[in-house]
Amino acid sequence: MGPLRVLVLGPDCNPETVSISYVAYCHAAALAQLHDVTLVVASTFEDRVRRAKAPFRAIEVVQMASLQRIHAWGFRHIFKSNFDSQAVTAFGYPFSLAFEWYAWRQLRHRIFAGEFDVVLRLLPMTPVLPSPFAYFLRKGPVPFVLGPLNGGLRSAPGFSQPDKHREWINFGFRDLYRFLPFARSTYRHAAAIILATSHMRTQFEAHRDKIFFVPENGIDSSLCVTDSRNPEPAAKLDLVFVGGLVRRKACYIGLCAAAPLLRSDLARFTIIGDGPERRRLEQLVKTLEIEKAVSFCGWFSHAEVLRRLGSADMVILPAIREGGGGVVFEALATGAVPLILDYGGPGDIVHPEVGYKVPPSNEDQVISQMEAILKDIADNRNHLNRLRQQGMSYARECLTWDAKAKATTQVLRWAVQQGPKPDLPWSKMAQVRCLS
Repeated sequence: MGPLRVLVLGPDCNPETVSISYVAYCHAAALAQLHDVTLVVASTFEDRVRRAKAPFRAIEVVQMASLQRIHAWGFRHIFKSNFDSQAVTAFGYPFSLAFEWYAWRQLRHRIFAGEFDVVLRLLPMTPVLPSPFAYFLRKGPVPFVLGPLNGGLRSAPGFSQPDKHREWINFGFRDLYRFLPFARSTYRHAAAIILATSHMRTQFEAHRDKIFFVPENGIDSSLCVTDSRNPEPAAKLDLVFVGGLVRRKACYIGLCAAAPLLRSDLARFTIIGDGPERRRLEQLVKTLEIEKAVSFCGWFSHAEVLRRLGSADMVILPAIREGGGGVVFEALATGAVPLILDYGGPGDIVHPEVGYKVPPSNEDQVISQMEAILKDIADNRNHLNRLRQQGMSYARECLTWDAKAKATTQVLRWAVQQGPKPDLPWSKMAQVRCLS
């Protein structure tokens, strides 16, 4: 079977950042290794995409500079660059529609002339921003696929959150997206819908016959190298947390769980990241009497984070709201065994053969269970080493951008009626199978 001719909508694809824009760019670039991909981007990102020199068949640029300047100004000055706000998503709605309208006017004649086999929308990733393209293509001539979609995850119940009331308000407004123009036609007319996390299944239950699971994140295959660790049996357990120091990342849970080992000088805990919770966490460290075993490092470069993960024994990520969990992918690839809360994106990726996950119940129970796991690991390094090797193999086989592109290819071929319906499992993605 030859390569597909794929028109990819990725207005904000950006290879020079660390964000969803980067994730979408890497996904598109990996698809371009397998297919003839034409990437449609906003003019703001044209130079950056061209500098990266991915093997796209073509790069189509949508010119809407004035609108982009208005959006950038509003994001900075009105919303203070706060990506977590549902209001920011709502603010982006007219700009998202405008991009697709301009793209449609620019490309529709080529679409109807048979230049493409399928249209894939990678961005926006949120499911609450609908796509006019699905409506425009409702009668063909090519199928429309969108995703991976991610969003709508609330904080895990049973945990203290100072902004629970604000979260309730945010999600109350979020549900109003169903009344926006194109909101229903987007999913009704899509040939396939790719979801990034299993928690979204209920949201798309009406479309269950055409939903598939491909995770949000991926890793570069260059990260998947042979483990260079040479740990001594009596060495301290090297624990790492990576992420913003905000309440939803729940670093405090990891510190409380590790405290007995840290006080006994059997482990050390490195915190990579910064944020508004840092002062509270520093006070917690003093209260727990573990100052000598905990290091607050602030932010490092991405290369340095990967180096630190490559020497760590475990990465502790007890986030109570985490949609993607890119650090989990990088930890598995570099050999840091993950210990996570089984909630959101990380829970879909980690399974018992490569790491530990604790079900969300309440803070005290989670801390107690994580404490028991860490104590067991400190007493049984052989099991830790087995998990590490299995995790690195799992990342190499299933979590690279190449693997993500191959999984997406199965969906695209099914959408264009060139292959069987893929069975992309919701967790433990060690096997990507096809239904006969």
